[in-house]
Amino acid sequence: MDRLLLVDGSNLLFQMFFGMPARIVNGQGKAIQGTLGFVGALLKIIRRTEPTHVAVLFDGEHENDRAKADAGYKANRVDYSQVAEEEAPFSQLRDIYAALDYLGVRYAETTVCETDDWMAGYSLTYGKDMEIVISSFDSDFFQLITDKVSVLRYRGDKTVICTPSDIITKFGIAPAQYADWKAMTGDKADNIRGVAKIGPKTAAALLNQYGSLDDILANAERIERPSVRASITENAEKLKTNYQIIKLNNHAALPFSLDDMVYTLPPVTTNEVLKGIGLR
Repeated sequence: MDRLLLVDGSNLLFQMFFGMPARIVNGQGKAIQGTLGFVGALLKIIRRTEPTHVAVLFDGEHENDRAKADAGYKANRVDYSQVAEEEAPFSQLRDIYAALDYLGVRYAETTVCETDDWMAGYSLTYGKDMEIVISSFDSDFFQLITDKVSVLRYRGDKTVICTPSDIITKFGIAPAQYADWKAMTGDKADNIRGVAKIGPKTAAALLNQYGSLDDILANAERIERPSVRASITENAEKLKTNYQIIKLNNHAALPFSLDDMVYTLPPVTTNEVLKGIGLR
């Protein structure tokens, strides 16, 4: 069966840039640790998943519709335009693009949406006809997991691939309920605040009883615990906004067709790639 590998490029870049043990420079004194880590990780991810199609997707800098719904959305993130170039992951983005060109891997940068929206679009459009592996540490992608869509969390030899059973075991809910669960519990990474009295176990119990956030809101007066009932009722609009921000759909125009993303990895090493783009 065909398998599409979708790599969250910005996520992997940050992981490698900040995860390398030290700043690495080449013979010309140019910092390359982010590029070195990115290329090495990408090659390992491709070899592990053995995809027939590959695309690497990056978040561009532009206005965010989710921030219009909630001004606090991702307001906790560092503004890298205000830091020294050597401390900014994006300073190595041009070299990463050159490496992807060298490897013949399709890549694109968002201009009107987020990478999450492209990942969701591909998963929801093609996820019934082919296997899809999303490589990212962004937990929002858990909501896209099905029997054919999985999420790979790269950690070298400790890499894990999350399936429906993993979500059920960890959170006590089905993947399709993850956006509902997160709307209630919040997401510190994206600066989305949950609501009082609704922790992970309470949110899971409510979803197991009622099925979805909409059904919880519709049956709020039936919730037994007074403090939980009051919190759901008083924060109904906040919960709806959270869900709107977190829920992924297939409304975004996609950058590549399946034919564009057909891929076969050549027999190449990380050092050969770096040498091929002039970093070695």
